[in-house]
Amino acid sequence: MHPPPPAAAAMDFSQNSLFGYMEDLQELTIIERPVRRSLKTPEEIERLTVDEDLSDIERAVYLLSAGQDIQGTSVIANLPFLMRQNPAETLRRVLPKVREVLPVAGVEMQLTAAVSFLTILQEDSVSIHTYAHSFLQVILLHLEHRDAGVSNAWLETLLSVIEVLPKETLRHEILNPLVSKAQLSQTVQSRLVSCKILGKLTNKFDAHTIKREILPLVKSLCQDVEYEVRSCMCRQLENIAQGIGTELTKSVVLPELIELSRDEGSSVRLAAFETLVNLLDVFDTDDRSQTILPLVKSFCEKSFKADESILISLSFHLGKLCHGLYGIFTPDQHLRFLEFYKKLCTLGLQQENGHNENQIPPQILEQEKKYISVRKNCAYNFPAMIVFVDPKNFHMELYSTFFCLCHDPEVPVRYTIAICFYEVSKLLNSGVYLIHKELITLLQDESLEVLDALIDHLPEILELMSTGGESSIQENKLSSLPDLIPALTAAEQRAAASLKWRTHEKLLQKYACLPHIISSDQIYYRFLQRMFTIMMTNNVLPVQKAASRTLCIFLRYNRKQEQRHEVIQKLIEQLGQGKSYWNRLRFLDTCEFIIEIFSKSFFCKYFFLPAIELTHDPVANVRMKLCYLLPKVKSTLKIPADKHLLQQLEMCVRKLLCQEKDKDVLAIVKREQLEKEKQQNDGRPMSDKTFEKKRRDAKTPTTLSKSIPISVPGPSGTSTPSTSKEIKKSKLIRSQSFNNQAFHAKYGNLDKCPSKSSTAGYTPVSGLGKTSVISLTDDSFRARNASSIPTSFSPSPSLPSTSRGTGNPVDPKSSGSKDTQPRKATLKSRKSNP
Repeated sequence: MHPPPPAAAAMDFSQNSLFGYMEDLQELTIIERPVRRSLKTPEEIERLTVDEDLSDIERAVYLLSAGQDIQGTSVIANLPFLMRQNPAETLRRVLPKVREVLPVAGVEMQLTAAVSFLTILQEDSVSIHTYAHSFLQVILLHLEHRDAGVSNAWLETLLSVIEVLPKETLRHEILNPLVSKAQLSQTVQSRLVSCKILGKLTNKFDAHTIKREILPLVKSLCQDVEYEVRSCMCRQLENIAQGIGTELTKSVVLPELIELSRDEGSSVRLAAFETLVNLLDVFDTDDRSQTILPLVKSFCEKSFKADESILISLSFHLGKLCHGLYGIFTPDQHLRFLEFYKKLCTLGLQQENGHNENQIPPQILEQEKKYISVRKNCAYNFPAMIVFVDPKNFHMELYSTFFCLCHDPEVPVRYTIAICFYEVSKLLNSGVYLIHKELITLLQDESLEVLDALIDHLPEILELMSTGGESSIQENKLSSLPDLIPALTAAEQRAAASLKWRTHEKLLQKYACLPHIISSDQIYYRFLQRMFTIMMTNNVLPVQKAASRTLCIFLRYNRKQEQRHEVIQKLIEQLGQGKSYWNRLRFLDTCEFIIEIFSKSFFCKYFFLPAIELTHDPVANVRMKLCYLLPKVKSTLKIPADKHLLQQLEMCVRKLLCQEKDKDVLAIVKREQLEKEKQQNDGRPMSDKTFEKKRRDAKTPTTLSKSIPISVPGPSGTSTPSTSKEIKKSKLIRSQSFNNQAFHAKYGNLDKCPSKSSTAGYTPVSGLGKTSVISLTDDSFRARNASSIPTSFSPSPSLPSTSRGTGNPVDPKSSGSKDTQPRKATLKSRKSNP
C-alpha cells in the first residue's frame, strides 16, 4: 500500500473535504463490490430444462438420473406428495432411484430424505408392512453417516418407525443386528446409536425377552470403555426401567446406576444422578433411605469441587429431590440439605463485582454465567423448598433467602422468582403478609421483564394479599400495603414510557381487579384520570382499548353518583364529542364495553343518544364503526318502554340510507337492514297470510286499480279527488303485510284523517293488473325497492321529503318525542305543503 498523501494526514473536516472523502469511499465500494455472476449459457439452460409434457413420476425419475443435486433434493422433498398421488408407481420407479443417489448425496439431500421418509410414515401413505419392506433398509443403511447431524436425523426417523413396527419385524430387522452393532469392535457412533435404539426397544417386548436379549447388551454398554457411550446408555436406563418393571429395576438397573454414579467421568456421574432423581418414584422407602439418599448426599458434598455444570443440574433437580425424599431425612440431614440450598441461592454473590467486564478473563465470565444459572434454578425450586421446610417455618428458615432472590443483581433470577411469586403466596396462605415488601420490590423493578412475569397473576396475588394475613376486615385491607398504590402507578408509568406496549396493555387489563382490592375513592383519585389520559393520548390501539375497558369496570363498581356522573360526562364530552375523530372512535369502543359490562337500561339512559348522534359525524370511519355497533346498540332497547329510542334509531338509519355518500358505510347499513329484514321474516309466521294476500291481489280486477286515483303532489294540492273511506281502509289493511308494525295501533287515527292527507302515508301503484301499496315507513322494503319505483311515481325533489326522499330528511333533533315517529312526521310535512 502507498503511504497517504500529506494532505490526507491533516484531516480537514470542512464541508468540501467531507464530500470529497465520501466520493472516495463510494469509489472504493464500487471497486470492492463482488462481480455479478454471468448469465447462464445456452448449454446450462438446456441442461436444466425439463420437458413439460412429462408426468410427475417421469420428471422425478429424470431429475434423479440426470439432474443436478438441487433438483434431486427437490424431488426427494416432494416424495410424500408423490406417495399420496401415485404410491405404486412411486415405489416402483422413483424409490429405486432415491436408493441409488443417497449413498453419494450431500448433507442437504440426506437431511431432506430423512424428513420425507418420516413424513410418509406419519401420513400413513402406505401400510406398515409395505413401509418396512421399502424404506426400513434405507434408514438403517444411513444410521452411521459420517456427518453427526445426518446420523441423528436418520436415527430420529428410525425411533419413530420403531413405535409402529410389528414385533417380528423389530426382532429380525433391528434387534438381531443390534447384537453385533453394540460390540466394542464397532465404532463409537455405532455404539451410541445402539444405546438409543435399546432404550426404545424395551417397551416393545415382554419381560422375558428383555431379560434374555436386551439387558445383557445394556450392561455391556454401561461398562463401555468410552465415557460418551456409558453416559448415553445411562440416560436410557429410565426408559428401560419403565419397560421392565419394579423388580428388574431394583435388581438390574439400580446396581448399574450406583456404579455409574461413582464413574470417573463427570458427565457419566451427572447422567446417573439425573436418572436416579427421575426414578425416585419407582423405588421403595428402604431403597431411598439406604441406597439413594447416601448417593445424593455424596453428590451434593462433591458438587462444589466438581464442574459448575453439575451444580446447574443439581440446583435444577432440587425440587424433585425434596419431593421424592420427603420424610426420609433425619433432622440433621434436613438441616444440612436446607443449608446446601441456601448456599446455592447466593452462589457467586460473595465475589466483588465492581470491576469492568472488559477486564474480566473469559473463564471468569463463563463461571459467573453458570452461577447465575444455579441461582435461577434455585428460584425456580423455591415453592418446593417451602413445602420442604413447612410454610409455618418460612419466616425463620427461608425469608432471608427469598429476600436475596427478589433483590438478586441479575434479571433472570428476579424474573424467575417473579414467575413463582403466586405459588409462594398460595403456599404461605395466612402468612402471605410476610412477603408484602417483596411484592412492592418486584413491582418497582427496573426490568420490565420482571414486571411482565409478575403481573401474569397479579389479580390473584393482590386478592391473597387483601384477604390473607392477620387482618381480613374490609376496611383494613390496605393497612399492611401502604406502598401498593404508588408502586402500581409507578409500574404503569414505567411500562407506558417503554416500547413494550404488550406489557403496558397486560398491566392495564390486570388493573381491572382493583375494585376488589382498594376503595372506589382511591381508584377515582389515583387511577381513573390516568385511564382517561391513556385513552386520549396513547398511540397504541390495544393499549387504548385496555384502558377503556378497565375504566368501564372502575365505573361499574363506583357507587358515588357524583363521581359516576362526572366520569360519564367526561366520556361524552371529551371522547364522544371530541375534536379528534380518533377520540370519537374510542368513545364507540367504550360504548361496546359498557354494553358488555353494564345493564341495558344504564346504556340507554346515558350513552344511547350520544352514540347514535355519531351518524352525523363528518368522518366516514366513525360512521362506519357506529354502523357495525348498531346491532348491539339496538339490543339494549326494551320494547315498549324504549319505543321512542327505537324510533330515533330507525330515523338515523333512514337518514344514512338516504344521505350517506361513502360507499363502504352505505354497504354496511344496507347489510344490516337486510339482516334485520331476514330476522323479522324468520321471527314472524306470515307466510300463509302473505300467500293469501298475493292470491287476493291476483284476483283483483284491473278496473279497480284504474278507479283508485294516484296522489301526485302538485302546486295546488287538489289535482286528484280522494276516494271513499271504505276503499282507503281496505287498501290500508292490505298494506299491513309490508310493514305490520308501522301501522299498528294507528288505524283509527288514519281513518279519521281528512281526505286531503289520506294518501300521504302510502302511494298506490297500479300496473300489470294488480295494485301494490308501498309503505313509506317500511325501512327494509324501501331499501330494496327504492330503485324499482317508476320515475313518474317518485317524490318530487322540490317538496319536503319524507324518510324516503332525497331532500332534507326529518331531523330527529328538531322534533319532539312524538314528532319523531316516521308516520306523523310524514303527515305533517304533507300538510305543510298543500
